[in-house]
Amino acid sequence: MTQRSDLFDFKASALSDDDTWHRDQSDFGADVDGAQLDREERAAMRRVAGLSTELQDVSEVEYRQLRLERVVLCGVWTEGTVADADNSIRELAALAETAGSTVLAGLVQRRQRPDTSTFLGSGKAIELRDVVIAEGADTVVCDGELTPGQRRALEDVVKVKVIDRTALILDIFAQHAKSREGKAQVELAQLQYLLPRLRGWGESMSRQAGGQAAGGQGMGSRGPGETKIELDRRRINSRIAKLKREITAMKTTRDTKRHSRKVNGVASVAIAGYTNAGKSSLLNRLTGAGVLVDNQLFATLDPTVRRAETADGRLFTLSDTVGFVRALPTQLVEAFRSTLEEVGDADLLLHVVDGSHPDPESQISAVRAVLAEVGGDQIREVIVVNKADDADAEVLDRLRRTEKHSIVVSARTGEGLDELRTLIADELPRPDIAVTVLLPYDRGDLVNRLHNEADILTSEHTEHGTRVQAKVNQTLVEELAAYAD
Repeated sequence: MTQRSDLFDFKASALSDDDTWHRDQSDFGADVDGAQLDREERAAMRRVAGLSTELQDVSEVEYRQLRLERVVLCGVWTEGTVADADNSIRELAALAETAGSTVLAGLVQRRQRPDTSTFLGSGKAIELRDVVIAEGADTVVCDGELTPGQRRALEDVVKVKVIDRTALILDIFAQHAKSREGKAQVELAQLQYLLPRLRGWGESMSRQAGGQAAGGQGMGSRGPGETKIELDRRRINSRIAKLKREITAMKTTRDTKRHSRKVNGVASVAIAGYTNAGKSSLLNRLTGAGVLVDNQLFATLDPTVRRAETADGRLFTLSDTVGFVRALPTQLVEAFRSTLEEVGDADLLLHVVDGSHPDPESQISAVRAVLAEVGGDQIREVIVVNKADDADAEVLDRLRRTEKHSIVVSARTGEGLDELRTLIADELPRPDIAVTVLLPYDRGDLVNRLHNEADILTSEHTEHGTRVQAKVNQTLVEELAAYAD
């Protein structure tokens, strides 16, 4: 069984090019989102219609820079309901739209498992070719990761470029990465994806033959004993090793900053969730960070850490992280592991969910699966159901019932944000070690730290100094030991 559906209505509602979203932002969040120059810069680099992407052997490798234009989507539905298959292909359409393409049509085939040769099976591959011709498409995007053999076989049938979901996500990441660390992580993921997909292009690429075997050229014509593909593989492995060293060095800097916050007793809150769930909008609302907000998948790649304060004056940090997606490529999970560790070391996790999505429960499951890989499943979690202004009341009620520790908000209108701030203050760990100290008047710095980092029970000015009873964290216990009363 094959299902075909045009996706223009989906594009118009999910990732439209009109300025409705931007008007909404100016109405509700311009004061916190800032000028959003990053969005203007990104829009200025949109792909230009009319550039050809016909299939050509322009590279020595399977992975090539993508110039998507007019695409047809295809997927294999192996399990779940019809709604699950439809949501999956619609998400692929949103990914393709984010990458800068125009989605013409989508096809889903019901099979027990993808065909080992052409992914769709020979008959359906021919049907896909007919759709590509009818729609005038120049690229096919498959909802899954193709083997090199599957990609080549399907290209031989449809006669246009074929890419898979992983390559599409990597292309989006390559477009959106801005920081040095983000670019290094994306390049590492691309090279890890590329490595098993290298291939040679015939005898002209050989560098092994020498002497009489090289056509009678004689001495001085012998190659280094490696084929061209082996040289490429060795260079890629060397580059991967170098990138891993660089990312490790960047991780050291990040760990140092994180350790400094821990030493100073500053609690940390991590914002995580599915891509385009509204994490950056929420960060802007809570801290006025001015982070890029755009109605795109993976708009945020570079993590942002901002300082915030509870109503009773306790400092904490809010960290915005890269969004997750169903079946996030393993290369990206590995490459962004150092960034995702911000979540694993947090004191509280705000798991942001798109309340307007047709299947928010599947998004929650996908995010939790990735978080489990970096230890994020071990920390206290609050489900923040965002976009309440655009969500169905029945869906919100269902989420409240299934997720007991949850809160409904709207980062766009501000609904529920005061309750969220109160909830964060209640959930953050409080100092729990009781001390009584007599601080000399020349140690006003310690008194100040007690007011900022501890819960003061009583405070009294005496002849010899300030006597304070308080609950503090372990770091302050060590520094106050000399003044115990």
